[in-house]
Amino acid sequence: MLYVTKVAEMARRTKEDAQATRERILDVGEQLFLKQGVSGTTLQHIATAAGVTRGAIYWHFLDKSALFNAMMARARLPFESALQRLDQATATSLELVREYALCVLRCMVEEPKARRVFEIATLKLEYVDELSAVRERRQHNQLAWMARIESRIAAGVANGELKAGVEPYAVALGLWAIVDGLIRMWLLNEQGFDLLRLGAQIIDTHLASLPVACAVGAPAALPA
Repeated sequence: MLYVTKVAEMARRTKEDAQATRERILDVGEQLFLKQGVSGTTLQHIATAAGVTRGAIYWHFLDKSALFNAMMARARLPFESALQRLDQATATSLELVREYALCVLRCMVEEPKARRVFEIATLKLEYVDELSAVRERRQHNQLAWMARIESRIAAGVANGELKAGVEPYAVALGLWAIVDGLIRMWLLNEQGFDLLRLGAQIIDTHLASLPVACAVGAPAALPA
């Protein structure tokens, strides 16, 4: 019985050590990608800075693309949690659409890790060679976010909140262009403008241009 307990304890510690190593590799990769760009950073650079072997990196990640995607997935957790809460919120379709857009801006301001990773993906990355898979992941994330917007707009048209003729895809694509463009400009000069305040004004202007039957501006009520 004692032997079994020791084996279980060793297995637990091995798993914890492996997870700690994985997190350290991701942390160092994030730092180096931000400092010298993704193309200018090799797995050997990351291994040396993290104090591990290249073999340790390949144990956790197939290649640099897989490492980068894991880094993005980790940084997106707070954002995904916020979106899931909004999915359960009780509010008008347009209020929820507004909150989906503001959620992205809020994440950039309030979550340093998400901001760093988005900066890398936006300003420090070339979608070539092994990193072409990263483009696919980013496109998937964009389409998933837009699908939420389209669904809410379509529901608003169906229930009479929005007039017939409003095109859900056009609204979603327009919002994505606004949010993505604002973040890109802000990352280049974070002191240039207040991302949340000005972003909210621009988003409200976009939504107010829609033929709606109710006012826009109140935030969605999040579930407790």
